[in-house]
Amino acid sequence: MKSISVFCGSSEGNDEQIINNAQSLGETFAKQNITLVYGAAKIGLMGKIAQAVIDNKGEAIGVIPHFLKTKEIVHNELSELIVTDNMHDRKVIMYDKSDGFIIIPGGFGTMDEFFEITTWGQLGLHTKPIGILNTNGYYDALIAQCKMMVARGFLKQENLDAVVVDTTIDGLLDKMYNYKPLPAPKWLNKEGL
Repeated sequence: MKSISVFCGSSEGNDEQIINNAQSLGETFAKQNITLVYGAAKIGLMGKIAQAVIDNKGEAIGVIPHFLKTKEIVHNELSELIVTDNMHDRKVIMYDKSDGFIIIPGGFGTMDEFFEITTWGQLGLHTKPIGILNTNGYYDALIAQCKMMVARGFLKQENLDAVVVDTTIDGLLDKMYNYKPLPAPKWLNKEGL
């Protein structure tokens, strides 16, 4: 994986372990020559991971819709900044520029990005690895809810298993490097329609 999109909060939250892990993830990307693709902000966890990449001489690509440029305060030291017309275009460009996706703590926007990219994978629209960095149990309830969806017959176990989870950065990256994608759904033709 040469580039990974990280979906995370434009707020820092109040858990020092989460903040420190975001910085460590950025440092790891730089040391492993993984380009960060993210939401372009210099605030919140987005800013923490990007600054750690930049401080360690790594590459950071930011993608932001024009209407968020002042709200999320664009980072001005990025390797590349892409401004989009809307949120959907932001996600499509982040997808196009990435070999995989990591979800770290965030709010509704992070959940939106996680569920959309996971749904695209379930539908066979991509075969890129999706990982959850479950720092300090932040995603325990989400993982439990996903297991409930399987138990109640709304989600196939193979689709849940396609999302890799770890509590450590090295463990998660190892799982992502060794990821085996699901076979394409039978109904999906070669054009993805």
